[in-house]
Amino acid sequence: MPKQTLIRVLLFALCLPVGLLLLVSPASAQIAVGIAIHVAPPAIPVYVQPPCPTEGYLWTPGYWAYGESDYYWVPGVWVAPPSAGLLWTPGYWGFAGGVYGFHAGYWGPHVGFYGGVNYGFGYGGAGFAGGEWRGGHFAYNTAVLNVNTTVIHNTFVDRTVVVNANVGVRASFNGPGGTVAAATAEERAAAAEPHVQPTGEQMSHEHTASLDRSNFASANHGRPANPAMSRVGERAHNQQERIANGVASGKMTPGETAKVEKQEQHINQQVKDDREANGGKLTASEKKQVNKEQNKTSKEIHKDKTKDKDKK
Repeated sequence: MPKQTLIRVLLFALCLPVGLLLLVSPASAQIAVGIAIHVAPPAIPVYVQPPCPTEGYLWTPGYWAYGESDYYWVPGVWVAPPSAGLLWTPGYWGFAGGVYGFHAGYWGPHVGFYGGVNYGFGYGGAGFAGGEWRGGHFAYNTAVLNVNTTVIHNTFVDRTVVVNANVGVRASFNGPGGTVAAATAEERAAAAEPHVQPTGEQMSHEHTASLDRSNFASANHGRPANPAMSRVGERAHNQQERIANGVASGKMTPGETAKVEKQEQHINQQVKDDREANGGKLTASEKKQVNKEQNKTSKEIHKDKTKDKDKK
């Protein structure tokens, strides 16, 4: 990937042409990632939505965030909203003033402008067709959301909202070469309403995604291996599940199990210590080190499970 030029958000906001500012919603002022770059993000990958894990959780689409010098995919995930009655407006990349800037997502009583980006699963580019709040309980539209109706009963079916563009590759930004949508009066009104920032769980989810090298565009070429998950922290859970499966199948010895378990404990403690030492955040070098160790552990689990035990 060509070398990127990073520009502080303040500069990005100052250089935005007035005409472009008038075309987008007031949410465009909420550029929260902290950088603006000169290369467009990859397209939104096509993936299968995992089933809703529990009633009341809402779907937050996957998106491309930006690290030190590359885009990385933040998997779509089901999360608990801050409170009943709130809906999620996804963040989006917008091109203006010669650079791409990220407009952060937020919770609010109505869905605002998200650049016309078709994230799928009810987010077809404008509004949200995946369901609605009814008396403090969320009703899921199973025409566009993956919900196990034997477990979650508060559902309905409305196929009139299905967007054909949900199939195929989708542009991930608003601007030349991407979507050309402009905010409607309703979306501008939604942007002016009181908002709730992403929850701590959502922020942790994005941070965890930044530690996994396989999420970076330079590694996956726009096709992340894990584009979506049922819950935040599912990777750590899956890693433990892989260990358990290896033991149960006899493909990992007690010694091998103890070794990878110890490595997992070391990584978790390292992250905890580094965060405490840096005000709850990891430095760039610490992120790289944690990701390197996590990937090493994953490879060891795979190696231990697949090697031929009878080979002399």
